[in-house]
Order: sequence, then structure tokens, then C-alpha cells
Amino acid sequence: MQGKFDCSEIDAILQDHAYQANQIIPILQETQAKYRYLPREVFPYLSAKLGMSTAKIYSIATFYENFSLEPKGKYVIKICDGTACHVRKSIPILQKLRKELGLSETKVTTDDLLFTVETVSCVGACGLAPVLTVNDKVHGAMTPEKVEELLAKLKEEN
Repeated sequence: MQGKFDCSEIDAILQDHAYQANQIIPILQETQAKYRYLPREVFPYLSAKLGMSTAKIYSIATFYENFSLEPKGKYVIKICDGTACHVRKSIPILQKLRKELGLSETKVTTDDLLFTVETVSCVGACGLAPVLTVNDKVHGAMTPEKVEELLAKLKEEN
């Protein structure tokens, strides 16, 4: 591990899981919760501490969609584009978010690591469509105008 990564934090997670390789998924989940993504430096470190190959740990991290190898913002905004949300105009909401935050289909996180915008297939709140979540908190009946208000509120909190 190099530079900005504090091994003691990873060691604490490993200790909580008794350095057991069969606990790799919860170890990766807790590591991601700590850093908001899985830094590349953790793979060889975990490999050495757990006696697992780096390739195996990496394959687990890339198999599950919930893990991210790229830094995410403090606020992860997920726009539902399932059928109900799409029909009720979720795309203009996504476009408004991207415009307000200077993001695109390929650039999903702001440079200040405050916001990440992603699309998801379904949030499971179809009756509230169109829906977005902010760190898993559901916001229903969204409009481009409500997006402006929501972003202003989140920016105020920082």
C-alpha cells in the first residue's frame, strides 16, 4: 500500500474478519465503504494478508456490480431508467443532472468527488416514478426543476 492509503484501516477490517479468506466479500464491502471505491493498492495488500491471489480478489471485485474500482462521489445519485420511470420522463432528469454537474455518459463523477451520477434498471419504487436515489434514499416524482432544488440542498450541506 502506498501514500494516501492507511494500512491500519485495512488491518482493522481484516482483524474484524479474523484474516479469513472466506470473508473476502465483506472485507471488500467494508473497504469500499471506507474509501467509496476499491483502490488498486488494496488488491496486493489483501492478497498478502489473506493468502489469496491478487487475480482472485480482483475477479471477485469485478464480478459483483456493487463494487467500484473508480472513485465515487460523496453523493451517489442513481437515476432509474426502468420502464415506469422512462415512460414518465427520467431521461430529461438525467440530462439536467449531467448539465448542472458538468458530467456526461463517460464522466460520471465530479472532479471534487462530491457527486456521482449513474443510471439503474429499476429502483423498485415504480409508483413514485420518475425516481432517483441519493445514497439509497428515494426521491420520487422527480422533475428537472426538482433536481435543481435537490442539488442546491446537497451542496449547502457541504
